[in-house]
Amino acid sequence: MAILSNRWYNILPDLPKPLPPRDPKSFDEHSRIENLPKLFPAELLDQEISPQRYIDILDAVLEAYRALGRPTPLVRARRLEKLLDTPAHILYKREDINPIGSHKSNTALPQAYYAHRENSAYLVTETGAGQWGSAVALAASRFGLRCLVFMTRSSYRQKPYRRYLMRMYGAEVVPSPSRRTRLGSILLGENPEHPGSLGIAISEAVETVLQGDGYRYAVGSVMNFTLIHQSVIGLEAVRQMEEEG
Repeated sequence: MAILSNRWYNILPDLPKPLPPRDPKSFDEHSRIENLPKLFPAELLDQEISPQRYIDILDAVLEAYRALGRPTPLVRARRLEKLLDTPAHILYKREDINPIGSHKSNTALPQAYYAHRENSAYLVTETGAGQWGSAVALAASRFGLRCLVFMTRSSYRQKPYRRYLMRMYGAEVVPSPSRRTRLGSILLGENPEHPGSLGIAISEAVETVLQGDGYRYAVGSVMNFTLIHQSVIGLEAVRQMEEEG
């Protein structure tokens, strides 16, 4: 029986050479590195630049992982092997079996937990098709946070069931661009039927967090800590393949 990994893997120590240090002077006026502590919990920023190869997963996050079906099954794709006429064994992880239907809860859950531990009240994010927003909504509800999701307006209209799912988990779902932010108000003033974009939704989420108190931003990609959290998939796969010989 597969055992859930109790730690994440961080690739930074294994890079061929260290990443160059961040120099605040190299950032222009639109890339203010000092805003990061206002957006993310301190623990996530520590993970972002951590020199440790392995980072312990706290018990509360492990329990949340188990509740969503981790470790996920490792399945052999025998029909694909036959179709390709290959002697190789092809295996894949079933990250689709949890209620969200994707891998995205692997990082949404720890992000929500660290925000909760800092006594934040709100977790704010953006979503396009709705999978990431659903993952954040579920994670926020798990740790008693309120959740605000800016959903690209075109998807908000085209994918009502994702919107229903997020609201079922307690999230407030807002079509983006919206009147909730300065940027959204400007764009709607120019075009009341603006279809939105993921970039606009990100901007609205970030603007909301920077101007509010007790808000934290949840991000599904881009940052190293999201990569760290997703390593739970590979670590499980290694153990499962060892068990199968």
